Amino acid sequence: MKESILNNKRILAVDDEPDVLETLREQLEEFPGIVFDKATDYDAGYHLLRSWTYDLVILDIMGVRGFDLLSASVSLGFPTVMLTAHALTVDALKKSIQMGARAYLPKEKMAEIVPFLEDVLTLENRAAWRRLFGGLGGFFTAKFGPEWQKEEKEFWDQVISGKYDHRPVILKK
Repeated sequence: MKESILNNKRILAVDDEPDVLETLREQLEEFPGIVFDKATDYDAGYHLLRSWTYDLVILDIMGVRGFDLLSASVSLGFPTVMLTAHALTVDALKKSIQMGARAYLPKEKMAEIVPFLEDVLTLENRAAWRRLFGGLGGFFTAKFGPEWQKEEKEFWDQVISGKYDHRPVILKK
């Protein structure tokens, strides 16, 4: 096993689909010293966030109040990745970026998750987003259509180029 930034890390994953959590566990179990905590609902996820210090947090959006957990995770200073299938939309991607997520990954790309997680832990936020779009930009274009960035071109150009500077967002109901 090669040396990895994931070795000896404590990771939390919150997803209402137990098979997703199992797949993540299987992909991460090869890394020595890794501690993998998991939760299948908001309450358990929030409790774990408040109880431990995490090197990385992976959150689903739907079914576990992912954006609420993202807000808590980011405010605690934990690098956080959004992993989603049902909320795979331009709006959810933008909201994730604005709220301070370090990556936004479609569940259908879970087989390729390890390098993205390593990037999140290795690169600073802007460089991680630039690398993510370098790897998944074509996927997003295929999913959202060729004009998906057109309405907010300046925002997306900043994110993709690594120039976007995250500022905390306060959500209003």
